[in-house]
Formats: sequence, structure tokens, C-alpha cells
Amino acid sequence: MRKSIWQTFKEQRHLQIMALLGVVWMLVFNYAPMYGIIVAFKKNYKITESLFSLSFLKTPWADANGFQHFINFIKDPEFGNILANTLGMSILKLVIGFPLPIAFAILLNELRSPRFKRWVQTISYLPHFLSWVVLGGILTNWLSNTGLINQVLMLAGLSKEGVTFLAEPKYFWGIVVISDIWKELGWSAIIYLAAIVGIDPELYEAATVDGASRFRQIFAITLPSIKGTITILFILAVGNLLNSNFDQILVLWNPLNASRANVIDIYVYHVAMRSMRYSYASAIGLFKSVVAFILLFIANRVTKKLNEVSLF
Repeated sequence: MRKSIWQTFKEQRHLQIMALLGVVWMLVFNYAPMYGIIVAFKKNYKITESLFSLSFLKTPWADANGFQHFINFIKDPEFGNILANTLGMSILKLVIGFPLPIAFAILLNELRSPRFKRWVQTISYLPHFLSWVVLGGILTNWLSNTGLINQVLMLAGLSKEGVTFLAEPKYFWGIVVISDIWKELGWSAIIYLAAIVGIDPELYEAATVDGASRFRQIFAITLPSIKGTITILFILAVGNLLNSNFDQILVLWNPLNASRANVIDIYVYHVAMRSMRYSYASAIGLFKSVVAFILLFIANRVTKKLNEVSLF
């Protein structure tokens, strides 16, 4: 006899209440604020106007049927540079930073000493738990003309004088990509390690009996077994191409490297907090979200056709 929904809820009431709290949290912090999207289509929203007041609803719409702010952003002289910086750093992180945690997780799995493995994992995880405010201060010190990096380069004979790396725009993308990998490599490898641990050990035993080397087993067993995990995380990474890690770039940004450091998130921050153009800033944020959804949808369709793994 099938149980009714109410009977099932009653039997699982503790679990259902826990799940309900998560749903309420999502509704309050993820869905309710979506009402504020209307700000992007208003002419000149002022922060003194409440989102829940009738005066906010009566604020006139922007020109061009409410899309004037989007048009202004695309026509902005800085649009090309901002988009190039955002996509440039994000694509570098995707191309370089995405495969490295996979390789690191596989190498960790191959370690035979449990004690040494724990030490490597702990050391690799530690930077993740430091905020970018702390790491930004460390990097600023290391990359100064008298910092650690310059001292090492001069001792190795690779440089004759100190270079202030954060004052040189040409170094900024490399600094962002390398520091992001340094901070997140160990943490990003956790999910791949979990997927590798779930692989049936009998597959490796059979491969060993057949004479397959450890290197051959990685490509014949490990990588195919975690293909689904890699695909899902890749889809999410593509969807986040326009998210350029605001905290990281904000602490490393300065007027000297601004030409290579101005990304969409930094531009929105300056427009909203300094110029008080909240409607314009909201329009840019909405533009970024729409493009991110399109990228996510395309990546999902492509991966579904290639290896039949997708988010939806």
C-alpha cells in the first residue's frame, strides 16, 4: 500500500524540516532579491528609495524601452578592454587552472605513504583558508621591488634590479592566474580525490594482472571513471567565465595596472560605489548573468553530445 505524502512527511519530519530550512534560506537570499533586477531598467535609481516602496515602482523607466543602460555599457569606450581582461584571465584560469587539480589529485592518489600523503594534502589545502585580503598583503610584499621574488631572481642571476611587478600591467594576468592556482589547487582537488576513491579497486587489480603499468591504469581506468565529475565541473567553470574573482583582483588592483586589471566586477564596483549609478551597475550585472547562463547552456549541450554527461 502506497503511503500518502503526509504520512511520508510525518515519518521523515526531522529530515524534511532540515530540508525546509535550506529551501527557506534559498528563497530569502536567492529568489527574493531577484525583484531588484527591475533596478537595471529604471532611469536613475537612488539608494534612498526602498525596494518595497511605491515610489520605487513609480521611478521612470530608462530610455529605449528600459534598455538604455545596456546600450550605454556596450557603447562604453572601456567595454572592449573590460571584456578582454575578464575573458582573458578567466580563459587562462580555465585552460591552466582547471586540469591541474585533476593531475594533482591523481598524483596524490598514487602516493604510497599515507603519512606523506596527509602532509601534502594539508599543506596544499592551507592557502584556501586564508582570505584574499591576507594573501593580497603577502603578494604585495613578495612582488615589491625589494620583495622575496626579486631577491630570488637577483640571487639566481635572472635579474639585475628589482621590479615592482604589480606596477607593471604586463605581469598582472600572470600574477592573478598563478596566485589563484596556488590558493585553490589543493582545495579543488578534493572532489576529484573523492571520485577516485570511489573507483572499484578490482579494476586496478585486474589491470595489474594483465600487466598494465600505473601510468596506463591512469588513462585506462582513473580518468574514464571520473569523467562525469570532470564534465560537470567543466560546465560550471565555463558558466563562470565572466566571474573573475572580485576579491582577488580588488586587493591586487591599483591605478598603475588598471589597464589590465579592469574586469566587469571591478567596473561595476567603481560605477556603483564611486559614481552612485546603481541602475547602470545593475544593468551590467544582469548582462553578465545572462551571458553566463548562455555559456552554461552551450557548454551543457556540447558536453551532452560529446560524452552524454550534462547538468540538465
